[in-house]
Amino acid sequence: MELTDQTMSISNRQKEALQQLLFAGFWIRFFAYMIDLIVLWGVNSIVTRPLIRLSGLEGAKLWIDFFSVNNLLTTLVFFLYFVLMTKYFKATLGKMIFGLSVESLNGDSLTNGQIIFRECIGRYISMAIGGLPYIVIAFTKRHQGIHDYFADTSVMKEKFKTLHQSIEE
Repeated sequence: MELTDQTMSISNRQKEALQQLLFAGFWIRFFAYMIDLIVLWGVNSIVTRPLIRLSGLEGAKLWIDFFSVNNLLTTLVFFLYFVLMTKYFKATLGKMIFGLSVESLNGDSLTNGQIIFRECIGRYISMAIGGLPYIVIAFTKRHQGIHDYFADTSVMKEKFKTLHQSIEE
C-alpha cells in the first residue's frame, strides 16, 4: 500500500497535540530549574562567599544593602550560569539531566541576542513579578514562558528534536 502526501500530512490539531508532547512542560522545567538553583547555591557557597570573605568585602555595599557585594556577585553568577550554559550547551545542568534543550523556534542556532534576551531580560522580568509569569508555560501551545516569547525560543525534549523538525517541514 502506497501512502500519498495527503495521508502523510497531519492536521493543525494533530500538530498542536504533538507539540504538547515535544516541548517540555511546566513541571519538568520546574524540577530542572530547582536543580539549577541547587547548583548555583553550591557555587556561591564554595566559591563566591569565601572569595568575598577572603577579600574583606563582606560588609561592602553601594548605597543600600540591596547593592551589597554579596548580592551583586550572587546575581552575576546566576545570570552568567544561565547565559553561558545556554550559549555553549543549549541547556543548563538541570535541563541536561532531564534531556531538555533550549531551541530557537525559527529553526536556526540560538543567537547571542536570543540568549541574552531570554536568560537576562526575560528571566529578570519573570522573576520580578514573583515568578508568576513562569506559570504561562503550563498553558501555551509550545510550553513557552514569557522569557521564551521574548526570545522566540522554547525548551524541547531532546529525544523528539528530529520528529519536530520533520513536522515543521
